[in-house]
Amino acid sequence: MARTREFDEDKVLDAAMQLFWEKGYEATSLSDLTSRMGIQRPSIYSTFGDKKALFEAALRKYTMSRASDIRTRLQRHASVKKAFAIFFTDVINDEYAEELSKGCFCINTMVELAPHDERFEILTREHQMYLTVIFQETIEQGIKSGELEANTDAKSLAQALIVALIGLTVMMKSRPQRSFIDNAITTTLTLLK
Repeated sequence: MARTREFDEDKVLDAAMQLFWEKGYEATSLSDLTSRMGIQRPSIYSTFGDKKALFEAALRKYTMSRASDIRTRLQRHASVKKAFAIFFTDVINDEYAEELSKGCFCINTMVELAPHDERFEILTREHQMYLTVIFQETIEQGIKSGELEANTDAKSLAQALIVALIGLTVMMKSRPQRSFIDNAITTTLTLLK
């Protein structure tokens, strides 16, 4: 008879995700994981596989949650310009509210692992493309409503805003002056004509 798990798989995966997000893949040891997750190594291996498979599961959980959150945030407002302005302001405020910026788990992975691990290069690129689609759909709603010019290239504009978001998230880890960031994002948002 198989033993039933004595832990909530979703909760322990959340714990692993938070730890990987804080420390990165390389700096996180199996001892760190067992301590944070509250389970032993055999349970990690039998449930998730090796450390890399656990990291991938945590990253997938994060990207799904993050994409859903971004879609919800952008759909809250009738005005597309207002939606993007509030979204970028919230990203900035959230980063400055933290004592130590963790950045974006996916972007951290893009910087740490994607240059030398094809699996994570693909996973992080897929997330970027999915977010681009969310941005593009939002922009297309603005075109349809007449808020944005009819000749707006929604795909290119979405790509530019994703590059701005990724750059912003990476830069926030160094705690730049708030005025520098605010000025840059204000100028970026002028792309939404």
